[in-house]
Amino acid sequence: MTDVAMLDRVHTAIMRRIAATGSAPHFTELAAELGCPLEEARQALPDLMAAGVPGWLHPGTDYLASFPPFNVQPTQYRISIGGVHGWFGQ
Repeated sequence: MTDVAMLDRVHTAIMRRIAATGSAPHFTELAAELGCPLEEARQALPDLMAAGVPGWLHPGTDYLASFPPFNVQPTQYRISIGGVHGWFGQ
């Protein structure tokens, strides 16, 4: 199980990336950004979901599909940040 401090760092990195670009980082990008081993970043994703984040990974993959309030895949719920459109909600 990933420690709480690491889960906080992962959560923050994911939220910043989605807010900035509209897409979620892959665990390899998280590892580089956080300066941790690839396996630690990969395992942090399911651990984060197990800790209570109501998001999910695309079934059978390590790709984030939804990370509240954002949904990485298009939905009927559009989100604007600073008057700019480009994000989707859960």
